[in-house]
Amino acid sequence: MNALMTPTGTLVPTGSPISAGSPAPTGALIPADAPFSAAQESWLAGFLAGVAAAGRREATTGEAPAATVDVLFGTQTGTAEFLSGELVTGARARGLGGRAAALDAVTPEQLTTMSHLVIVTSTYGEGEMPDNAGLFWEALQAEAAPRLEGLRYAVLGLGDRGYDDFCQAAKLLDTRLEQLGATRLCDRVDCDVDYEEPATAWTAAVLDQLAAETGASAAGAAPAPADSGAGTAARTRSPWNKRTPYPSPLVVNRLLSAPDSAKEIRHYEFGLGDSGITYAAGDALAVVPVNDDTLVGELLGHLGASGEEDVDGQPLADVLRTQREIRVPSKDLIADLVERAPSSELASVVAHGDRGELDSWLWGRDVLDLLRDAGSTAPGLDALLPLLRPLQARQYSISSSPLAHPDRIHLTVASVRYGSGHRRYEGVASTYLADRVGADAPVGVYLQPNTSFGVPADDDAPMVMIGPGTGIAPFRGFLHERAARGASGRNWLFFGDQHRRTDFVYEDELTELGERGVLTRLDLAFSRDQAEKVYVQTRMREQARELYGWLEDGAHVYVCGDASRMAKDVEAALLEIIAGQRGKGADDAAQYLADLRRAKRYVRDVY
Repeated sequence: MNALMTPTGTLVPTGSPISAGSPAPTGALIPADAPFSAAQESWLAGFLAGVAAAGRREATTGEAPAATVDVLFGTQTGTAEFLSGELVTGARARGLGGRAAALDAVTPEQLTTMSHLVIVTSTYGEGEMPDNAGLFWEALQAEAAPRLEGLRYAVLGLGDRGYDDFCQAAKLLDTRLEQLGATRLCDRVDCDVDYEEPATAWTAAVLDQLAAETGASAAGAAPAPADSGAGTAARTRSPWNKRTPYPSPLVVNRLLSAPDSAKEIRHYEFGLGDSGITYAAGDALAVVPVNDDTLVGELLGHLGASGEEDVDGQPLADVLRTQREIRVPSKDLIADLVERAPSSELASVVAHGDRGELDSWLWGRDVLDLLRDAGSTAPGLDALLPLLRPLQARQYSISSSPLAHPDRIHLTVASVRYGSGHRRYEGVASTYLADRVGADAPVGVYLQPNTSFGVPADDDAPMVMIGPGTGIAPFRGFLHERAARGASGRNWLFFGDQHRRTDFVYEDELTELGERGVLTRLDLAFSRDQAEKVYVQTRMREQARELYGWLEDGAHVYVCGDASRMAKDVEAALLEIIAGQRGKGADDAAQYLADLRRAKRYVRDVY
């Protein structure tokens, strides 16, 4: 019997399903009752995709692939996964075998069987690994990690230079692979938010180096299959992106929270028209904002500029409105101000090296505040412009399902407003939508797919959704999706905010979904409706036994919302519940949750 070995050592027979030229999709090659976790199936799907591509090439050209490149990705929003798919396609076009998988789908021991490895990863939080890379990193940095002298590798980092831990995950992986004896194919490249050009150049350099080392070429290459082998359905690249956003009409702008709420939460609907945009529940929509004219005018006044000054062929006022971030001070601006005034209060805070202290000091201060504080030492117009970061799109979790709303995308957004009588501050994108876009006026948008965050493929699988505040957004879409699909799986939502009377958004809708049997259970936590504050994690602990029962029944757990506190508190509650119900201690609970993560049954969309 011919067989291949899975990540757990299980032998799987090979034969006609993956013979040369077989058109069978990779998903059809794995029996439904195969004894694999979702992560193992993802790895195996990638393996079979590579084998099928090799057979396809050999049948077409009479040549076997020169080598196989393994592409592993760590992603929070799907960008690294998309780039990994393009890498696999490029490798196959050059006559190489290629397969892609999430980092957590493999083990360090499997790296010893690979010859060429490419990693594409973002960084999450404060220099942390993305959710689908943390377990791999824990194993890779362990003392027991294997030596990798026979491995050639390359790493691409995706990040934002506005954060101190820029591309930290990529840096850590790159350094650790080198420590274990692996040899670089190409130097690591760390991409800022405008990643397209450097990522494309790096990808071409890596593929050219691979082709040169292995003797592969694009001549006679078999057509690349649609599936990258990443274990997810292929997503077609949209013509609409950050450089060419789609001008979508804003057809609905409705206040959800009560007028006397401490928060302002709004429901938006964007028309898709003939854009060709196809989305999935769980994706995000990027909104290209425009800065407030009032703030632009105040900044121009401080600089003593009219706004008509020429900047690369455009009026300065237009550049500040549409191309520069003038609300949040950049790291470069802060460094410049410290250098110009080393005895200033800002310089003193920076000198302490405490990021938390700096963040607290900067809270409530924007670019104009810092320039005013600097007085005569502040940079002038010509020196200031290069210190302002490009104005970036803001991404929001989509709160609709294409099965229920194929021609529109819904968003649930909290308008950011704060300050005193001295100055009022407003969120760039949230108040742009709330205040400055007229009815049916166009807004630049583009889709940000997130294949890691979606409803279970199995309509019978239970779902547990934890999303306070605007974290409810994707779960509204999930519930509409399951209703449209006629899914029989149970659905449990934990939702909360400050006050039920003013902040229970989508109450009527959730009530109706409950009456229809779509929303099986709804647990509410309104923190300030009683003397003792109650949060979603409080409700989770109260229902520990039933919640653990759902996990044992195969439930998928989703978390959406604040990453700094809520997501951490929810995870701590989950671990406490698992440990309490299993009675086997903290280590066992951690392993249980890790297994859920590997199986893609514990996923988060946090920010």
